[in-house]
This record gives sequence, C-alpha cells and structure tokens, in this order.
Amino acid sequence: MREEDFIVSTTDLQGRITYGNRIFIEFSGYSESELIGAQHNIIRHPDMPRGLFKWLWDAIQGGNECFAYVKNLAKDGSFYWVFANVTPLFDMNGRIEGYFSVRRKPRPAALAVVSELYRQMLDAEMRAGARDAIAASTALLQQTLSEKGRTYDEFILSI
Repeated sequence: MREEDFIVSTTDLQGRITYGNRIFIEFSGYSESELIGAQHNIIRHPDMPRGLFKWLWDAIQGGNECFAYVKNLAKDGSFYWVFANVTPLFDMNGRIEGYFSVRRKPRPAALAVVSELYRQMLDAEMRAGARDAIAASTALLQQTLSEKGRTYDEFILSI
C-alpha cells in the first residue's frame, strides 16, 4: 500500500460487503459488483489464523473496536498487508447494524512481529485439528499477551 492510501469498507451483520472504496477495489483486484454482497472473507489469506478472526469478531460483536494487522489475498493470488481498524456501526437505538473498517499501510517492523505470531498460531491450529483449531490459536495468543503483560490492543498498538 501507499502511505496516502486508506482502504474503507462496510459490511452487514453477517460480514457481507455493503461498501468498498476505490482503493479497496484497486488492491483486492475485484470489481465493485464482485465485492458488494460478497462475504468480506473473499480477501482472507490462508496465512491468517482463524483464531485472530475469532478474536476480532468477538470484539466488534461486543460493541468494541478492534485493531489488527491482516494479510489479504487479492483476486489474482497476490497479497497485501494492512493495519486495520474495525468498528461496529450502531443504529439510532444503539443496536449494531453493521461494521466499518479502515485499513492503512502497516509499519514494516510490526509485520515482522505479527508474521511470526501468526505462523505460531497457524501451527497451533494445524496441530489441534479443525475442531479445536480456533481454541488452540486463541489460547496461544492469550498466552503471548500474558507473557508480555499487555492486552491485545496494547500489544497491537505498541508494535
């Protein structure tokens, strides 16, 4: 990504894309018509641990924002890293009606840290098997955070 780029998208409660800006379209390699209505995980890279997305979904479904470094998969098979801020969208009655995400160019030093953590999380998922994969990788993430004496947000924002 370029320094001045911001990828913006919104989804409904089920994660279906309802809006994507021109930078999102450019980097994903999909047309607007291919993106709108598609599940946001259309750009999920297989190097991303399932446990991280569980962590993210738990945060935003609980009404909180979440920050994460994410490796995305473009339509042509290439990839691009982003630093994402995902927040719930609330209706006039305070109920969550969707999600809003802004992504920007990540810091290279942070990618070295999260790449290794994600590799370890993926290894834990593979060792645990499909049924226990998410629990195994989220346990590893929680252990890592405990060892660092930081919350998830403190860790992500510090690297």
